[in-house]
Amino acid sequence: MFDGIEITIAEEGGKLAARVRPAPALPLARLIAGKSPEEAATLLPRLFSLCRSAQEAAARLSLGLDPGDSAAALHRELLRDHLLKLGLTWPQLLGLPPAPLPRPGTEAEALFGPARHLPDTPAALARWRAEGTGAAPLLAALDRAFAPGEAVANLAPVTDDTALAAAPVENSPGLRHAAHPLLRAIEASHGRGPLWRALGRLADVEAALAGRLPAPRRLPDGTALAAAARGLYALRLDTEGGRVTGLTRRTPTDHMLAPGGMLDQSIATLSATKRPLAALVVDLLDPCVACTLKETRDA
Repeated sequence: MFDGIEITIAEEGGKLAARVRPAPALPLARLIAGKSPEEAATLLPRLFSLCRSAQEAAARLSLGLDPGDSAAALHRELLRDHLLKLGLTWPQLLGLPPAPLPRPGTEAEALFGPARHLPDTPAALARWRAEGTGAAPLLAALDRAFAPGEAVANLAPVTDDTALAAAPVENSPGLRHAAHPLLRAIEASHGRGPLWRALGRLADVEAALAGRLPAPRRLPDGTALAAAARGLYALRLDTEGGRVTGLTRRTPTDHMLAPGGMLDQSIATLSATKRPLAALVVDLLDPCVACTLKETRDA
């Protein structure tokens, strides 16, 4: 019923630019208007094929309902999405053999090798890459594919004040772990580009396995914030007389696709000679809707 977004990669004066035709918006406010809080919290996650648990956790929290096990389900959902990208999608886009999804309880060794954790320093990262275990070949391939400063975005971090705004902000799994010593070092040497974003996903997996992801929370105005697979998900549901009367919602993809946002900056800083890698850049950013990628020549 609803089409995905269309992203056109254009070359203008030797530089790349992304032009986005967004998908028609789901009439969410109309679909849940007049429903009870329980009905709305049940319906909302069913409307989406991705991040259903994040939608449910945020809806129940915003409406003041018992969250049940929604936080635990959110963690499982986040972990599954990360494993699919790290083990299947991104290796295939880089010409690497895909890795089977690890069995529950074996994720740390499958991704990080015998150390079972993300290295803390570039030197430790280099040793891990030399060993070639876990996700090390993926990181090595990304480092070969993109030079430092390529496909990077330099934006202010999403905050409680900007979570519901349509502003171009950094809203990604990597942001949750920007203070990690290795991510700080890679940001300084490469920028917030493909290598940094992949390491951010790995740091998010490590945090999920250790139970260290931030818990969903509710702001004083009723806005609920949930740590989703693609960043910070924000939702506010207004009620009156026991019925839902309004909805305000912002996803990491909304921030990513905002003019001047992560997609715009990442494509603009990708070398025109590496135009074939644009599809990989888009997938590393990981919009939560289906994308059609098109190309044009000089305008």
